[in-house]
Amino acid sequence: MNNESSRRTFLKKSAIASSAAFVAPTILSSNVFGANDRVNAAVLGVNGRGKNHIQSLMNQENVQVTTLCDPDMDLLIERQKSFKDTYNKDVALVQDMRRVFDDPDIDVISIAAPNHWHALATIWACQAGKDVYVEKPGSHNIWEGRKMVEAAHKYDRVVQHGVQLRSSPAIQEAVQLMRDGYIGNVYMARGIVFRWRPSIGDKGFSPVPDGLDYDLWTGPAPKQPFTRNLVHYNWHWHWDYGNGDVGNQGIHETDLCMWGLDVGLPTKITSMGGKFLWDDAKEVPEVLTSVYNYPEENKIIQFEVRPWCTNEEGGATVGNIFYGDKGYIVVDGYDKYKSFLGRDRTPGKSGSDGGESGTGMDRGAGGTDGHFANFIEAVRKHDRSILNGPVETAHLSSGLAHLGNIAYKLERVLTFNPQSEMFVNDPEADKMLTRNYREGFEVPSQV
Repeated sequence: MNNESSRRTFLKKSAIASSAAFVAPTILSSNVFGANDRVNAAVLGVNGRGKNHIQSLMNQENVQVTTLCDPDMDLLIERQKSFKDTYNKDVALVQDMRRVFDDPDIDVISIAAPNHWHALATIWACQAGKDVYVEKPGSHNIWEGRKMVEAAHKYDRVVQHGVQLRSSPAIQEAVQLMRDGYIGNVYMARGIVFRWRPSIGDKGFSPVPDGLDYDLWTGPAPKQPFTRNLVHYNWHWHWDYGNGDVGNQGIHETDLCMWGLDVGLPTKITSMGGKFLWDDAKEVPEVLTSVYNYPEENKIIQFEVRPWCTNEEGGATVGNIFYGDKGYIVVDGYDKYKSFLGRDRTPGKSGSDGGESGTGMDRGAGGTDGHFANFIEAVRKHDRSILNGPVETAHLSSGLAHLGNIAYKLERVLTFNPQSEMFVNDPEADKMLTRNYREGFEVPSQV
């Protein structure tokens, strides 16, 4: 009896120890990725941004893209050919991402599918034990963004959000200047997205093209008759699939607004805009102005989307402006900034990843390659703490855009509780925090 009791105690302690080592390792053993330490990657979604994912992954040391996945087989065949021409290597093609998650030889998943797929694909990948790089916006709605965070932590996965400006040495320097008080008390951030967005027309309904698995493309969203108004790029401008430009290009800027001000989700939100230029199939507003107020912290974010002819602001058309009581900083795009001090707007420190800096500092590579390099380093070390764009940024920066879109749809000022991530006494607004998921593609309540 004593021997049996001792054996059970030993086994129990061994199981606990091995479980703890599995759940929260800090450094993986040298043979986890094989003898040559190679990381095998799959890219989900290869039409637009996915091409950049392929290139950046292949630019990383000892990383191999082994699988491309997309519901459109014609597109996959085209990418397979270009992959062979560029790298002189073969790559597997898969239409259903669930087969990718089942492949034990794949270590990391890179997600560049449409927005409505981002959260569920991330959750499935985490459940399958894969590490994830997910494009912006991390989520299609606020509720599923929180589920992404829960999945990443529950399954102890490395999840990087595709906001590559967080890996820019110049932008990191600009944020540090604000933390150090260079422009004084920073009380306001302004995000701007002035992109050239022409009419998409209205192509009507048509038969599903050969080679496209439209059911898989639709995934969690309601299934509509097929139209070229959606597939491939123009889904951005339809609520069931995209989030407008504030939830497209704008996520880089919402993320930087929150990072620079050092805030989370706001308590007061209002938004107004509309379609003023094109009588086309877009559902989202062409012009949108949103205000996010933090009265408890005495800070405020302004965000503006414009689609056509416009002026620049501080020399930027896509970027951020931060206002302090001693000056302001203009972030232009992904990798450069300038500062202006005092009433006379005297030029102050500036920087760019190209090396043109007011401090004279040489800079390492940022951009998409640098952001993927940061991701792969975190994967190899199994250390989420070194990620520049962890899963929490996917939830929060996307959440800011979602809040503005909800306020636009409801046409009123909303009061939000960042702790509960619910609106205050507003059941109508609360319904817009999530969506009805199609059967077989539900984001689970318990990840």
